[in-house]
Amino acid sequence: MKDEMIEWAKTVIISLVIALLITTFIKPTIVKNYSMSPTLDENDFLIINRFLYKRGEPKRGDIVVFRSNLKTETGKQKLLIKRVIAIPGDKIVITGGKIYINGNELEESYIAEEYTVGDVDLIVPENEIFVMGDNRGNSLDSRDGILGPVDFSTVIGKAFVRIFPFNKIGLLK
Repeated sequence: MKDEMIEWAKTVIISLVIALLITTFIKPTIVKNYSMSPTLDENDFLIINRFLYKRGEPKRGDIVVFRSNLKTETGKQKLLIKRVIAIPGDKIVITGGKIYINGNELEESYIAEEYTVGDVDLIVPENEIFVMGDNRGNSLDSRDGILGPVDFSTVIGKAFVRIFPFNKIGLLK
């Protein structure tokens, strides 16, 4: 009986440690809108790597989840998911439907439309990133003064794998 209790206690402790590790380093999330279409669709279930940006900074092309200054209907801080287009020190220009990073046109095979609406000319400040949805015609992102560039401190993590729907399971690019 005593050996059974010890084994049971070990199993519970190991389970708690594993659960703590998982919740510390990853976070599940569900996509709530179409701003990242065609890459992500509404109700896609994603796993977010929360640990990655504790060791480094977001890179161009990463899909990140961050806390915005917007509020949900219940008054909570709204989480957004967008793609990193420019990093600190980058000069981003959006003109004539095209995006230029440091003078070079940005090639984007993942966007829904060929034309990007907006008129932007700025150098991304230190500790901030410029983010945009892949569905450029239907995305509240850094082009809008309501959101603007995103501070590193608000980034929760990088979306790195989709686990639902099952026919689209895989790493995100």
